Amino acid sequence: MSRDTIVAKRYAKALFEVALQQQQVLEVEQELVAVVSALTGDADIEKFIVSPNISDEAKQNVLHSSLDGKVSESVLRTVLLLIERGRVELLGDLLNDYRKIQGESLGIADARVYSTYALNDEEKEAVAREFGGRVNKKIRIENIVDPTLLGGLKVAIGDTIYDGSLAGKLERLEQSFNRRVQ
Repeated sequence: MSRDTIVAKRYAKALFEVALQQQQVLEVEQELVAVVSALTGDADIEKFIVSPNISDEAKQNVLHSSLDGKVSESVLRTVLLLIERGRVELLGDLLNDYRKIQGESLGIADARVYSTYALNDEEKEAVAREFGGRVNKKIRIENIVDPTLLGGLKVAIGDTIYDGSLAGKLERLEQSFNRRVQ
């Protein structure tokens, strides 16, 4: 485990503990998602944030004026602290670690659902219900469109992959035939 990974986990844990005390666990997650997407979704903003030619103080001032009143004090302070300590590149890892800690605490599991098309809300809810029962947790779905799938779904929850894709079914059928032939 790299030093940056350990540091990101420490920041995430500290932020989660503050959010838990303030009963803002879900709000802080949503704010982190918004901040990460804002800082990484625009090339100019990202260049500004990582530029060594711009002082940390200038970056902090810009972000403070941009985020003040739009995110909680705890998220704002965390972002400003990351800039001050030259660790703003850890923000994405911090978000991922925050979500893991949040999931463990609240009984939520993240699932990556691979499909041939974007699932609608009803389909996502059906998948969440089905797999939530299997893992005894509430499922948070991230749908990933994978045009290489022939049909069906692949669901990854933690280190476990449930392969309900057409290719996966055909592969299991082939293995079954091969066992019978031998």
